[in-house]
Amino acid sequence: MLIEIEVSDEDAALIEEFMDDNQTDESNSHGPLDMIILAGMLLEDVALAVRRPGSWEGSNMIQVLTSHGYTV
Repeated sequence: MLIEIEVSDEDAALIEEFMDDNQTDESNSHGPLDMIILAGMLLEDVALAVRRPGSWEGSNMIQVLTSHGYTV
């Protein structure tokens, strides 16, 4: 599935800053980040919130979604 999203230039710059600070292959699950890897990882965690809500990824994503007012 191809998904296209728009983010503000300000948010894009802040996301790039975050990714620049996380460009190591050590101690992370998805290797060096780019926008596609980051978005895919976050969407995988949303799927885990439904598939395995007790997993740390799923339960943390549930907390994020709930704080935005969504029900999981």
